[in-house]
Amino acid sequence: MKTEIITLRTGNRRAVVDITREAGEFVSGEGDGLLNVFTPHATAGIAIIETGAGSDNDLMDVLDDLVPRHDRYHHRHGSPGHGADHVLPGIVAPSTVVPVIDGRLLLGTWQSIVLVDPNVDNPNRQVRFSFAAG
Repeated sequence: MKTEIITLRTGNRRAVVDITREAGEFVSGEGDGLLNVFTPHATAGIAIIETGAGSDNDLMDVLDDLVPRHDRYHHRHGSPGHGADHVLPGIVAPSTVVPVIDGRLLLGTWQSIVLVDPNVDNPNRQVRFSFAAG
């Protein structure tokens, strides 16, 4: 299995970061198989959504509605509302799998692979790409 880790700087802001280009470069020339995209963080997730048309902000707004950033959480260290960040992986999983055909990601026209990072306390994130040929 081929694997690689990329590091992303999300800074001190909540972010939805498009990593489709990096994923596509990773599988380029690999033939057919499956790409697993995984982030090893307790406060981030991986999603497949449309980007660039407001969906990034819509996703964060929906997450705010589902998991409000207030002080009722038992997990209370970090910035205000940080407990909500630890609930995120229960809603936006830390990994996803994408089919690869002839070295190309089999995504729909408007689909992108994104890192979802609502946590302002950790400015650097890692994402692991793993390709299993099939």
